[in-house]
Amino acid sequence: MRKILSTVCMTAFMALSVGAAYADAELDGLIGDAKNWAAQAGNYSNTRYSTLNQINKDNVKDLKVSWTFSTGVLRGHEGSPLVIGDVMYVHTPFPNIVYALDLNNDGAILWKYQPTQDPNVIPVMCCDTVNRGLAYGDGKIILHQADTTVVALDAKTGAVAWSVKNGDPAIGETGTSAPHVFGDKVFIGISGGEFGVRGSITAYNLKDGTKAWRGYSMGPDSDTLMDPEKTTALGKPVGKDSGISTWEGDQWKIGGGTTWGWYSYDPALNLVYYGSGNPSTWNPSQRPGDNKWSMTIWARDLNTGVAKWVYQMTPHDEWDYDGINEMILTDQDVDGKPRKLLTHFDRNGFGYTLDRESGELLVAQKYDPAVNWSTGVDMDKNSPNYGRPAVVAQYSTHQNGEDTNTTGVCPAALGSKDQQPAAYSPKTKLFYVPTNHVCMDYEPFRVSYTAGQPYVGATLSMYPAPNSHGGMGNFIAWDGVAGKIVWSLPEQFSVWSGALATDGDIVFYGTLEGYLKAVSATDGTLLYKFKTPSGIIGNVMTYEHAGKQYVSVLSGVGGWAGIGLAAGLTDPNAGLGAVGGYAGLSKYTALGGQLTVFTLP
Repeated sequence: MRKILSTVCMTAFMALSVGAAYADAELDGLIGDAKNWAAQAGNYSNTRYSTLNQINKDNVKDLKVSWTFSTGVLRGHEGSPLVIGDVMYVHTPFPNIVYALDLNNDGAILWKYQPTQDPNVIPVMCCDTVNRGLAYGDGKIILHQADTTVVALDAKTGAVAWSVKNGDPAIGETGTSAPHVFGDKVFIGISGGEFGVRGSITAYNLKDGTKAWRGYSMGPDSDTLMDPEKTTALGKPVGKDSGISTWEGDQWKIGGGTTWGWYSYDPALNLVYYGSGNPSTWNPSQRPGDNKWSMTIWARDLNTGVAKWVYQMTPHDEWDYDGINEMILTDQDVDGKPRKLLTHFDRNGFGYTLDRESGELLVAQKYDPAVNWSTGVDMDKNSPNYGRPAVVAQYSTHQNGEDTNTTGVCPAALGSKDQQPAAYSPKTKLFYVPTNHVCMDYEPFRVSYTAGQPYVGATLSMYPAPNSHGGMGNFIAWDGVAGKIVWSLPEQFSVWSGALATDGDIVFYGTLEGYLKAVSATDGTLLYKFKTPSGIIGNVMTYEHAGKQYVSVLSGVGGWAGIGLAAGLTDPNAGLGAVGGYAGLSKYTALGGQLTVFTLP
């Protein structure tokens, strides 16, 4: 046990007396050592890339199951374990159990934490009871519970170091997103856009859980933490109270824009990046205006929360194209000049590349050819519509000021990609993107707001994109500077797992049928596959222990795509349209909750 505890803090700079500096230095060291997987994305930049290469494109075909672990919970298992030294930390969906497993002793349980939560939170969790994982910092494991409680657990013992409530399930606020530790702070989002929740990001001090700041997605500048003259959107000041003026009346108070995705951090710029989600309600005729700042990429100062720049991808969203997907930070040459880039694959079907320092829009291209709701994004900097998508009237869900039943909209509300995170390899300079190849029919209707009750206002049905390979997903390689698909692998169902790229020239991802797949990073050639006990919506990760590299993934079908199986739903319109679209999934997999760990013989 002494050895285990020492490795948890193996890179800490004990001479530092300032708590913030200690936490930052320790986590920097852990992330810098590829033997660990110390953050959900592997690093601050969200690249999901590992420099480990013991498992490579030549020998990955020989992978074998090393060991497995049952979580004891069914429903959808998103996110991934963390590995800090000789300890693996595993989480579950509701009731959000945390396990510390001893890698020196066949995964024996060192400690287990199971919070007590009111099960009444389950009905207000949109799209399954998922949890996207844990964070680590300052010797603590951070858990974001379904009931919005944020708990810091002593990594050695599991004892509660501090606890704070981030929201109120009684009004529809829930916790599904992973916490993120950057510097001396823990960053927490909020879920509940389908209940009229007003989105926010909150920074808590890692040392004791006290609140440092909170920035809302809409509202007055004092709430959104915007400087009307210094905060910019595509290079221009946002102006006074822009988070109110683009809403009718007080609709912004129940405006959505929730923040349940993946965050990234640039220590050199001291900026935190994330996305805000759909505006509430889903019926666009009830909220005229651009509905700022829903559907937006945010760059905020880590210390103060003040927004440096924003970019709204889908003004006045009509299709539930949440903007919460991960922001991937890379340094690449653009037109022969080095640039600090941010790449984002939005639910709306466009892959965006921006300068992450200034917010300049560099690329906006479709990463699924089926996308039809827009002809493209205006890239003319002199145009009054610069940065705006051109909406195809046929696919608008309100026309001539009225609700409109619209058919054949691509992508469906779950987007060309949902929260399942992409990966990036600095060797190939390609992004590896799990995608949904799904379209929908959309019927909006008027809905009244009642706190804690669904505030959707739309009925959906989903189906595979027509005139294509007949499946509901693709796994693609994307050139973020050129804005084009390099190769694409068709899948029968949406690819709902997070990808992993490694220095071994391979990329891993999971399928809803339950396969872990390894493909060539250069051309997508299938190198290995293994079917796990349940559909994979977790994120593949890798680590090294006792001189051997391991690859690990959680399987347990669920999430939005698997909500029919997870919750036992049969009405094809249930699950916001996903139940009917993914009805065939039940022929290939069943509920589960298992960690599977692979290595070479």
